Amino acid sequence: MNISLPRSTAARGNPPPTDPPPAGGSGLSTIGRLMPALVTLGVLVVCWQVYVQISGIRPQILPSPMRVLEQGWAHRDEIAVHAAATLQVTATGFALSLSLAWLLAVVVDFSPWLRRAFVPLFVASQTVPIIAIAPLMVIWFGFGLLPKVLVVALVTFFPMAIGLIEGFAAADREAGALLRSMGATRVQVFRYVRLPSAIPRFFTALRIGITYAVVGAVFAEYVGAREGLGIYMSLQKNSFRTDLVLAAVFVTALISIALYLLTFVVERIVAPWSRAENRSGRD
Repeated sequence: MNISLPRSTAARGNPPPTDPPPAGGSGLSTIGRLMPALVTLGVLVVCWQVYVQISGIRPQILPSPMRVLEQGWAHRDEIAVHAAATLQVTATGFALSLSLAWLLAVVVDFSPWLRRAFVPLFVASQTVPIIAIAPLMVIWFGFGLLPKVLVVALVTFFPMAIGLIEGFAAADREAGALLRSMGATRVQVFRYVRLPSAIPRFFTALRIGITYAVVGAVFAEYVGAREGLGIYMSLQKNSFRTDLVLAAVFVTALISIALYLLTFVVERIVAPWSRAENRSGRD
């Protein structure tokens, strides 16, 4: 079916559609944005290496970057086992937190009374220091998987739940009123108006939460665990192997960065329009 433009629209002389940018353009722009950070990191590493060589400081105090890489590679099998344990804790705890955040955020959105009841509790939960909760989890639930999963869930639940709740509340009121005037139910308004409006804020909260998840998992393991990067760092610290501690820190950072970048891939698959809206908003 052919649709003709109104004369007022045609008179404005809209420009013809342009060809899409080349496929490699986005990759080059991403590299350009990351270049200052990469250059800064390279300069810091070089300064670190030069300082260690000039000062002659003992490796037990401050090993050189080259020593960290060499010893990390020499113990790569052992580090990989502990990294896999940390990744399991992170994924399990974050999945639990994500499920609870979606469930409670949807329930709260459908009931203003529950919103007034739960949101202050969500905020109050963040006033309890994780350094006090983690040892209690170990005392109550032992050294298995459960206490570490609960610590990760507690650390990551708040940003995702609040991001969803605020995203639902930021929905276009006029669009919701229009659907209700057309006979739409509360569920339909939620599905077609409130849920899409929450997606951009949700992915922002997701990126914050996933980085907190890795930190929470490592800290929970540091307090008490049988395996994981946290307990590995603790054991190496007690053995004055600072180089292996820093190697584990480096692996932890890589895991955090990889999970952070994975959220962009998921967003591109689940809600490609969200990234487009964010770019247009920045422009």
